[in-house]
Order: sequence, then C-alpha cells, then structure tokens
Amino acid sequence: MSDILNQIIAVKREEIAAAQRKRPLAAVRADAESRVLTRDFEGALRAKIAGGQAAVIAEVKKASPSKGVLRADFIPADIAQSYAEGDGVTSAACLSVLTDRQFFQGEPDFLKQARASCDLPVLRKDFMVDAYQVYESRAMGADCILLIAACLDDAGMAELEAVARSLDMAVLVEVHDAAELQRALRLKTPLVGINNRNLRTFEVSLDTTLAMMKDVPADRLLVTESGIATKADVKKMRDAGIHAFLVGEAFMRADDPGSALAALFGG
Repeated sequence: MSDILNQIIAVKREEIAAAQRKRPLAAVRADAESRVLTRDFEGALRAKIAGGQAAVIAEVKKASPSKGVLRADFIPADIAQSYAEGDGVTSAACLSVLTDRQFFQGEPDFLKQARASCDLPVLRKDFMVDAYQVYESRAMGADCILLIAACLDDAGMAELEAVARSLDMAVLVEVHDAAELQRALRLKTPLVGINNRNLRTFEVSLDTTLAMMKDVPADRLLVTESGIATKADVKKMRDAGIHAFLVGEAFMRADDPGSALAALFGG
C-alpha cells in the first residue's frame, strides 16, 4: 500500500471514531435501512451501452491532493444537472461524488445536493474501511459505494460488499493490478473498475486497463478509470470493447461540464 493510502486510511479511522461518538452505528443503520428507494446504478450503465453509447460515471470533484482546487465555482447541484442533460444526445449515465474532506475537499452534503438535482444514480466516492461508512452512505442517499482493493483485505471487502447489498446498493470495486483484480473477482459485484493510475509512481497509462481486460469475465462490467482526456482515448478504449468510464478532472475545469462530457464522448 502506498504512503498516501496509509495516511488516508488512518484519517478515515479517526473520522469514523469521531462520527460514532456523535451518532452511534445503530442510529445510522436505522436511517440507512429506512431509505428503500435506491436508483439502479448498474442498470443505468448497461442501458447506455445497450443504446450504443458510452456509459459515463461523471465525477463531481472539487479538488485533488496533487492539483488542488479544480473548480472554484463549485456548485454540486448545477454540475449534476449539467451532466444529466449533456448536449441532449450524449449525457452521463451516473454520478460519482467525492465526499472525502481532508484530501479532496469533499462533503456529504455535496452528494445530497447532486442527487437531489437530477435522476441519475450516485456513487459515493470515498475510502471505505468500515461498515459504518456503508450505512452512512445509504443514509446520505448514495446508490453505490466504491471499494478500493488496495485499502482492504479480502474479508473486509466481502463484509462491506455484503452490507451494501443488504441495503440494495451497488458496489464498484476498484483495482490497480492483476493481483487486486483476482481478489476483486471473488466478490459478487458485477462492477469492476480498473484504475489506470499507478499507486506508487502516480503515472497514468490506459494500457493498464487494456492489459488486464482479458482477465475480466464477460459477465462483469468493466469500468476504466483515470487518464481519459481526449476523443482518441475514448476511441482506443471503445475499439477494444470497453464502454464504461469514470471521468472527473477532464470536466471539472470546463464552463459547462455536461457539454464537455458530450464533446468527449459524443459521436
């Protein structure tokens, strides 16, 4: 595990302990279990692909640790609406909202605002290490959670996946290499994300996804993450049979993120 991931996980443990002192697990779980109307995250992706389009999970992301603030006029509801509308032909299938405070300047309220402004299913993008966070995610309205294989052992991934499934939430499991992929495939979730960013060097290469895709079974939906910046990148992936994408920073600096999405992924 990289040093930055170790730092993030340590912070997450502290945040969870603090949150539990304010609101016990039993209360968060009851809140989560009362929210029964999830949106079909996997179905939204597959519907776009069935219609011949790219299935884009569009990110609502204020900042990153390496690049600082990406968008000064950060209004999650407006960004989400823009993604949902696109150019009227090409638009996002789902949203991904960063909720991590310390490293990405995110907030749970960002997810609530984004989800309330449109009909798209929403992924809570954060660093999940405890079941408390999964219940918290559903309580704030998330339809899907991200599990990062590099942050969890096999038992931890299986536990968090089971909690999510009990709440009718989707799970996107993210991997960076072949060993993590094999671990991820032991889970039940059909959604597998291959992150093209090397966790140690932070270099990005689309060849990461292209090299690993042969090991992803046909019944799983492969989502390529990081490094999609040009129409040539999109064509390279779609020509290889990869039609689901998670993209964020490429849109955050655009005046109209939805138009930028349509320009990148439209015909």
